[in-house]
Formats: sequence, C-alpha cells, structure tokens
Amino acid sequence: MEKRIGRQIPTVSRVLPYTDSHGAEAAELYNRTKKTVLEWQERLIEDIMAVSDEGLWTHMKFGYAIPRRNGKSELVIMRALWGLVNGERILYTAHRTTTSHAVWDKVVTALADAGFTEGEDFKTTKQMGLEHIEFADGGVMNFRTRSSKGGLGEGYDLLIIDEAQEYTADQEGALKYVITDSRDPQTIFLGTPPTVVSSGDVFLKYRKRTLTGEEEDAGWAEWSVPKLTDAHDPELWYETNPSLGTILSERTIRSELGDDQVDDNIQRLGLWLSYSQKSAITRREWESFALAEAPQLPCEPKVYFGIKYSRITPNVSVAAAVKTEDGRVFVEAVGCRSMREGNSWIIAYLQNPHAVSVVIDGAGNQDILKEEMKAAEVDCKAILPKVQEVIEANTLFEKQLFSGQICHRNQPGLSQAAANCEHRAIGSSGGFGYLSLSDDIDAGLIEAAALAHWQCAKKKELPPQEITY
Repeated sequence: MEKRIGRQIPTVSRVLPYTDSHGAEAAELYNRTKKTVLEWQERLIEDIMAVSDEGLWTHMKFGYAIPRRNGKSELVIMRALWGLVNGERILYTAHRTTTSHAVWDKVVTALADAGFTEGEDFKTTKQMGLEHIEFADGGVMNFRTRSSKGGLGEGYDLLIIDEAQEYTADQEGALKYVITDSRDPQTIFLGTPPTVVSSGDVFLKYRKRTLTGEEEDAGWAEWSVPKLTDAHDPELWYETNPSLGTILSERTIRSELGDDQVDDNIQRLGLWLSYSQKSAITRREWESFALAEAPQLPCEPKVYFGIKYSRITPNVSVAAAVKTEDGRVFVEAVGCRSMREGNSWIIAYLQNPHAVSVVIDGAGNQDILKEEMKAAEVDCKAILPKVQEVIEANTLFEKQLFSGQICHRNQPGLSQAAANCEHRAIGSSGGFGYLSLSDDIDAGLIEAAALAHWQCAKKKELPPQEITY
C-alpha cells in the first residue's frame, strides 16, 4: 500500500506566469547536502525563483505560510545556498535571536554537507546576533534579529523575513530600503498565520494585497482551511500539512493538539483569523480609571467574586467586585497563588458575610472548589460559566471599562495584568479571553476581575422599600 502524504499543492496561491526558473538549480544544490528536497518544496522553490525573459525575478516579493514543523525554513536554505554560490548579498531576519542563529547553523551545515570547506570556500562569524557567512567570490549572508533600526545603511540583493507574522510596520520602514540599490532585488516572507498575540500586521496586509492583485510583481502560497473547523480531523491534517507522511507524522500532530480549537486551527490547519487581534488595554487607559482614595460603598455592600484557574500557568487568581455609591463597579485583586496551595485560602475569602456569588472558570477545578464550598458551608452561590458566558463577561468588562463604569485602586498585580495582556481567541465566533505578554505576569487576575464584574454589573439593586401608613 502506498504511503499517504500531505497535499503537495497550496490550497491558496497567486503565482505570476513564467517560463523559466532557477528553482531546479537551487534544489539540485540542496540535494548535495544530506537532505532531499520534498515534492512541495521543489514546486514552491520553482515559483519563488521564477525569472522573466530578461533574467530578472518574476516575483520581486514572495510570501508563503505553512503550519509549523513542515520544513518551511528549508526553502530559505535552498534559496540562500543558491544566492551565496551566485554572489548575492543576503540579509536574513527573524523575530527571535534563537531562530536567526538556528538558521545560520543550518546554512553552515548545509554548505559543509554540499562539499564547501569553511576557511577555503567561505568564512563565517559565529557570534550570536551577528552571524555572517562570506564566500571568497563575493556571496554574503548576514543574520539579524529585527528592530526598527536594523539594516539601515546596508545594501543587499535578497531580504528574507522569517517569522513574518511578527513583522511590524516600524521594522518594515527600516528594512525595505536595504535592497533598493540592487539591480534585481527580491524579498521573501515566510511564517504562519498570526495568532491572537502576534505583534505584526505587515504579513497579513501583504497576503491580502497579493491575493487581490493590488501588490504588483508579487506571489503568494499557503496551506490553510478557509474557516474554523475541527482541528482533530486527520483529513484536514493532510489537506494543510504538505510534509505529513514524510517528515511529519499523524502521531506528532495528535499529541500536540489541545482544547483550544482556535489556536489549533491557526497553528496546525493554517487558519487566517478575520477579526481584530490588537492589544487589549494600555497602561494609560487602565490608570485613567484608578481612584486616588478608597471608593464610597453602600453600608451593606454586596460582594461578587471571580476565580480563574489558569490553563497556561500553575496559578489560580481571585478578584472581587462591588457596586460603589455612584453606580460604578469597583474591582480589586484578592490574590494569585499556586494551585498547589489548595483552596483553603479561597474558601476563607468566600466566607465573607457580604459575598453574594462566585464565578469559577477552569475545567477540572470548578467542581472541586464547589464541593469544598459546600463542605465548608459557604453561603455564596457558585456559578460555573459556559464558554459563551465567559465571552460575555470579557466583552462586558472592556465595554464598561472604556465607558468609565469600572474603577480600581491601581493595585500593582492587577495593573500589571491589565496593561500587559492581549486578546486570546476563545469559542468559534470571535470571542476572546486574555493572555499575558510576559512570562512573569499572570493574566488570570484580569480574567478573574472580568468574571467578578460580570456578576456585579448584571445584578440590579432594588430601591429601598418605602412603607407608609
């Protein structure tokens, strides 16, 4: 029985007509290494390196997006090997220094495996962040991590933008001119579709302009699904992962899939999200709603709690919300601790005589806390929200925050969480949660605050009863 492999032709592409290409030369050079070019790679390198009748690149720009671990960077290796041998000046850029260094190492290894000798045919600089390869007959390749100033004042023939989903407009402004002096310049973008925490928008805009024909002398290729679907469907794996069955296995894909359908669709099925992925709350916005003094509360305040058991960190976060005398909702962080400490400290807060209800989010922990509340005879009501209710809570939180209906005391932990979070896609209809931008900040605090606010804002206070005789 013939072994099944993934789809070898892009699901979506725009390639300009051509009759000649240097792609076969690049593939042949790559095959001299200890690796063998795959069918889809051979097809795509032909498109990328297509040339006109005048011998110039048909595509002055070419972008491609492929789900992770399919070997998309190997196309860059092929293109770079050919460029170095043919005297091109190449600038490779990546979002992370580790990525840039890893590609430098791959190029040096490929050169050695192809029969080129370091010290005789080429020399290289190994310094992290300043990697450099130079051929005796003129081919040069520099490796850099992108910044808003990187590359200025230097001239190249080929610009490679790896991890293009993180490529920002500021970085583009600094880099796009480094190839303008070349007689035959080319820019290659490669990456995956942007996630909800990706900082760049150049890749997204380039894709749209190229597929609509607005971008001239440009090409595009991608393996993707057109809409959110079942990421656990093996048929879709084969449709969107060209290396499945060769360097990628079903077993590997199966082991990496989790409970976040949106993220799995992006990372494994190449889904391009169609809704906004901009940052959530800026520090200036958050601090503009801070109170200089403690809020004025009713004599008998009703307290609502929100609890978030994180799926990303080992922590559980607790926040509280209460109506102020002027009708706003005051939110406050109660604490963020390791789940290993158990729930006794949470129970102590929930025994507050003014506590009305607690919203508990976090599969696997909701029922445990509810049972412990019952055993401790905690009076406040436990609410276990559905996904749509969590989406409603987060949406309402931002809507009322930006309209001035929420206030706080600028607690360091809660303020850090609020000012350092991005939207995290949840559900299948554009809903969002929160994800921290920093490893040392837990977004669970802002999610807990949103849950507490949700219940507090929904409850309408009854006017005091007036009795007359």
